[in-house]
Amino acid sequence: MGIFGRSNTATTAATPTAATTVDPALAALTGTYTIDPAHSGIGFTARHAMVTNVRGAFAEYEGTLELNGTDPAASSASIDVTIASVDTGSADRDGHLRSADFFDAEQFPLMTFRSTRAEALGGTDYRITGDLTIKGVTRPITIDLEFNGAAKDPFGNERVGFEGKAELLRSDWGLTWNAALETGGVLVSDKIKLTFEISAIKNAG
Repeated sequence: MGIFGRSNTATTAATPTAATTVDPALAALTGTYTIDPAHSGIGFTARHAMVTNVRGAFAEYEGTLELNGTDPAASSASIDVTIASVDTGSADRDGHLRSADFFDAEQFPLMTFRSTRAEALGGTDYRITGDLTIKGVTRPITIDLEFNGAAKDPFGNERVGFEGKAELLRSDWGLTWNAALETGGVLVSDKIKLTFEISAIKNAG
């Protein structure tokens, strides 16, 4: 079952039947979905001191998915993340991340994502491209997604689920603070790995 439109750089003629036939199961997913933070997660991993990984997550965020089953390429996603909710398991480290050395959460309280393109890669694999804004800097980012399916939960909510991953260089968004190590290298890696676990509930109406 496809959710997002397949990338197609060539224009081909389609028969009237092919142009108008829509998978009923896909069409039924059309609507606006609200991300459920209680069953979702946005995490990141950075290399620390060149030898180990530090993992963290953002506890507060909200977002929507606009799924269009009859015109999948019209689907979109948006999310707003509260920077001050960053949690790496260390109060001192979290405070440093919120400071002007890194995110400057007081001046730039939100990190935002707005999709600009979606494409199907085959099977349940998809790719979403969009604008990621951190600390007032907006740059494109590509997220690889796996569609986990759709289901109605015991409370009658219609849900869809996705898993995603992406990589970025934090310096591209002006997050350049670092410290040199006596043995060579730096304290915090430039490359950051992002992970997404998304469960979204279809809005009534």
